[in-house]
Amino acid sequence: MPKRRCPRPQLVLLAFLLTACGGTGSATTGPATLDWYNFPDDSGALQQAADACSRASGGRYTIRYDKLPRTADGQRQQLVRRLAAHDAGVDIMGLDVTWAPEFAEAGWIREWTGAQKDEVTADTLPAALETATWKDRLYAAPYNSNTQLLWYRDDLTPTPPHTWTELLAQADALAKQGKPHYVEVQGAQYEGLTVWFNTLVSSAGGSVLTPDASAPALGPPAVTAAGVIRDLARSPAADPSLANQMEDQDRLALESGTAAFEVNYPFVYPAMKADRPDLFPHFRWAPYPAVTPDRPAAVTIGGIDLAVGAYGHHPDLAHEATLCLRNHDNQLVNALKGGLPPSLRSLYTAPELTGSYPFAADVLTALDNASLRPRTPAYQNVSIAIAHALSPPSAVDPERTVADLSGQIKDALGSKGLIP
Repeated sequence: MPKRRCPRPQLVLLAFLLTACGGTGSATTGPATLDWYNFPDDSGALQQAADACSRASGGRYTIRYDKLPRTADGQRQQLVRRLAAHDAGVDIMGLDVTWAPEFAEAGWIREWTGAQKDEVTADTLPAALETATWKDRLYAAPYNSNTQLLWYRDDLTPTPPHTWTELLAQADALAKQGKPHYVEVQGAQYEGLTVWFNTLVSSAGGSVLTPDASAPALGPPAVTAAGVIRDLARSPAADPSLANQMEDQDRLALESGTAAFEVNYPFVYPAMKADRPDLFPHFRWAPYPAVTPDRPAAVTIGGIDLAVGAYGHHPDLAHEATLCLRNHDNQLVNALKGGLPPSLRSLYTAPELTGSYPFAADVLTALDNASLRPRTPAYQNVSIAIAHALSPPSAVDPERTVADLSGQIKDALGSKGLIP
């Protein structure tokens, strides 16, 4: 009788690895697993959307929600490292509204075309679509939008200010009365400071970059914007921690009773309701302060755009799943649970939203008049330059700071490659 041959060890190991990892037959032996990388959500809205869309697929796919780090820089860093390594496990990803140009230029995300593109663009706010577009091509589907309002206590100031000048005057008056008076704003050296500056520049009628994003624009509007930052930082309105303040610290300052105003995102509303029910009846909102009385503020739009990874094994299913994740029902849940404004216009008049989102009309107005952060693949470089030049806010010298910043932005735009 012939001797029985045992399989080669290498073949056994290969078979084991293919079985353990799903191998090439995983798409046919069960539902495809789509990995969705997004910001960490404590409200449960994202997991609820992933579960709902998995059920709605009829067994064709399951969405696994993978949480990215909490900071935007950490989120981007993890995605960049995975995509630079051609990681096939990144099927869907939540992009900050500034990342589409960079990721598209690198070839890391897939373009939306045909009927799926039409479905994304239908009912979506124009400014949100702009954040997901690069060189006239759509590379992502806006999941949620975001904007800032002025939040204040009406027991301290019954009539909200319309301009930054009025805001500082009201804060000064409250300080002289020995009452809570701080104006909370994002003054730390990070993306939030860039957003503050960009909003002020746009509100003054200018822009950070030229239309073709090849050079800094800045000019008098930027000097005016830097003057607003300097004036607040050197006034009684400034929180002593201004140079370290981010969104959540601003929220906590108002909740603690030391501040009278904050410019912040709508997430502060459900937080105040839950954390300080005694102060909540006096918690009000108004449009973001204008730089000049004759021009409404052009608040920098925020949000998350969902993109399909270039290296995943199931791009068609990933596009389909993305459409589900950002549909009407899931955006409504995300707004109600997570406090994140939708990117679909029709939701702003939906009774389910307006009942819990009494400021929906003000958010929509702000989004319809929104400004965008500088549109360039080198945005990360530009943002770092801006935040560095304006930190700490109390040291800003408008003319000199803007002149220095212009040179730093030129250097940022001329840099090669991607910041890791």
